[in-house]
Amino acid sequence: MSYTALYRKFRPDCFEDVKGQEHIVTTLQNQIKAERVGHAYLFCGTRGTGKTTIAKIFAKAVNCEQPVDGSPCGECAACRSIAAGASMNVIEIDAASNNGVDNIREIVEEVSYSPAEGKYKVYIIDEVHMLSIGAFNALLKTLEEPPSYAIFILATTEVHKIPITILSRCQRYDFRRITVDTISSRLRELMDTEQIPVEEKALRYVAKTADGSMRDALSLLDQCIAFHFGQELTYDKVLDVLGAVDTEVFGRLLRHVLEGDVNGCIGLLEEIVMQGRELTQFVTDLTWYLRNLLLVKSSDNIEEVIDVSSDNLVRLREEAAMLEITAIMRYIRIFSELSGQIKYAAQKRILIEIALIRLCRPSMEQDYESVLERIRVMEEKLEKGVVVRNAGGFLEGQDRTEALPDPNPAKERPVLPKAIPEDVQAAVSKWPAIVGQTSMPMKLYLKDAKLSLGGDNKLTIVVEDGLASDYFLKQEGHKEILVQILSETVGKEIDVTIMSVPDQNTFVQNYVDLSQVIHMEIEEEE
Repeated sequence: MSYTALYRKFRPDCFEDVKGQEHIVTTLQNQIKAERVGHAYLFCGTRGTGKTTIAKIFAKAVNCEQPVDGSPCGECAACRSIAAGASMNVIEIDAASNNGVDNIREIVEEVSYSPAEGKYKVYIIDEVHMLSIGAFNALLKTLEEPPSYAIFILATTEVHKIPITILSRCQRYDFRRITVDTISSRLRELMDTEQIPVEEKALRYVAKTADGSMRDALSLLDQCIAFHFGQELTYDKVLDVLGAVDTEVFGRLLRHVLEGDVNGCIGLLEEIVMQGRELTQFVTDLTWYLRNLLLVKSSDNIEEVIDVSSDNLVRLREEAAMLEITAIMRYIRIFSELSGQIKYAAQKRILIEIALIRLCRPSMEQDYESVLERIRVMEEKLEKGVVVRNAGGFLEGQDRTEALPDPNPAKERPVLPKAIPEDVQAAVSKWPAIVGQTSMPMKLYLKDAKLSLGGDNKLTIVVEDGLASDYFLKQEGHKEILVQILSETVGKEIDVTIMSVPDQNTFVQNYVDLSQVIHMEIEEEE
């Protein structure tokens, strides 16, 4: 005798065997007991949640000669005939392959004939969203006013594609995704029946991978059992068959990312590839792991939401403590984008390597989370007693940050001068007016310039390296224009020196900011 797949062998025959859809089962049973059966039902929800199964049980229940508490007895001639697929009262139609107007017209014509035996003719139209507009229109009138003995059950995974005119004529039932606990409990029950030894951890992983679908869970379990036939099915064996990665690997990967160790990340990915793991599943599992880290970081009492063992939860808390929430959100964003790209990519490994490099090198990006991550890295280096120097290119996406010993650990800031020449004071006090008289781009460069004293108490104008310094020091005539405006505004000839510095910190360490000094003296005089 040929082998029967688990999901077919253990398909529920009565409402009591249906798991995870109690809100729908109870409603249908009450309708049958109260003889308040509707004429049109719409069953919608994700795959493998029991839509077609409940439709068949409902068809048996309404035709059962001796229903028990709203559920079919399974013993009468009607129940046996429907279970064997030989009943003329239950008509199953696959709308994916029978989606034309002519197919629906045949149904409309058949509806006019009353059932040869039993109470109701039940039409189960699966994947009803695949019907054409013309087919929906042909079904519309019959669906609105069917004969008293006709019941239509429409099943779909994409309810948004159903016309509103059809929706308004049906009782709608939304099938929920089945929880991991419910699926794993059902799998344990079936494995005990089959007398197959399976680890509890293995069952929970299969249940989690099924993503709320009981049928997917049974198919995956069937595959794992076949691969390791005659042996106990362990967690590691399930990982081997499904091409998944143990969560311990994600912890190691996270530590490489936090250290900025690109070689370590690529080496770990090489191990995963050589073990034959499925890369698409790896990205999905890693994103789920990061989601768990975010939940642990955001709340103290999260055990019921995160489906992990107590040992794994302790490890998750330790790893979450290493990160800030913004960093975790950045990691999730990068891998969520990757999961949408990798499904159809020819070079999956290269895409993952690029994503790992982006995690290790936040300087490659300029978004808010990446900037915070760069600040975190700098703070860690400063705490270790090193000076963080940026050699330009901070906003160009190049990682040029270097950790160097402080060349002048005991260097003091420049001492304030005891006296400042009157012409320099006048120039500083009138600096906003002077800048206002200039034209672009000189005005732009002078707004960020700093004023200080140079040798022989000359006025020193300090600008940043780059466009500003090139404008005044390398291009002729611009400095002379500035000196002329200064001299005319102050009424005296001003001797000016223009210097450049790489950043604000260098100015603070080597120059006195005259704008603050002059401003303080003016306030004292007033």
